[in-house]
Amino acid sequence: METRILVVYYSLYGHVYQMAEAAAEGARRVPDTEVLIRRVPETLPPEVIEKMGAVESLRRQEHVPVCTVEELAEADGIIFGTPTRFGNMCGQMRQFLDSTGGLWARGALVGKVGSVLASSNTQHGGQEATILTFHVTLLHHGMVVVGLPYTFAGQMTDEEVSGCSPYGASTVAGREGRRLPSSNELEGARFQGEHVARIAAKLKAR
Repeated sequence: METRILVVYYSLYGHVYQMAEAAAEGARRVPDTEVLIRRVPETLPPEVIEKMGAVESLRRQEHVPVCTVEELAEADGIIFGTPTRFGNMCGQMRQFLDSTGGLWARGALVGKVGSVLASSNTQHGGQEATILTFHVTLLHHGMVVVGLPYTFAGQMTDEEVSGCSPYGASTVAGREGRRLPSSNELEGARFQGEHVARIAAKLKAR
């Protein structure tokens, strides 16, 4: 019985996209797991994206299909990825989740695994707050919230600037967004993806 894991993200400059790909890679380590990557709809007009210097980054993600609300209901586990906006998820992700009222009304996500990845510009730019505030929505949907356990030893490192916490994997993009996810941060996302897939498989088999 195959387990379906859905990785749903928003990434303006590509940092969260890389983390989402790593999480998907980790989930694929679990036998009999189907993994799908989706992006949420863009809400910024083209002229704003151009002024923000994000045209090329978004163009590199055009091959990723845009997620539909019903795809959430078809998954056994969902890993969400979002940049930080003042300690909360980005507006694009919020708007997408605000369209899931129909799923909530029929309890379509109850008992499914939910997990969150994040990015911020600085080490203390709200990564943990973003993940924790995101969890509130997952709990309202009745999801089983899964984080990044300390069995991922990389989150204990003091040898480099690095994201990741027990709430979920994360990356630090740097003040100007030039720092790409480190190997440690990507491995944290892979670990989380595998962890989510294993738990989702166990719940599905019950």
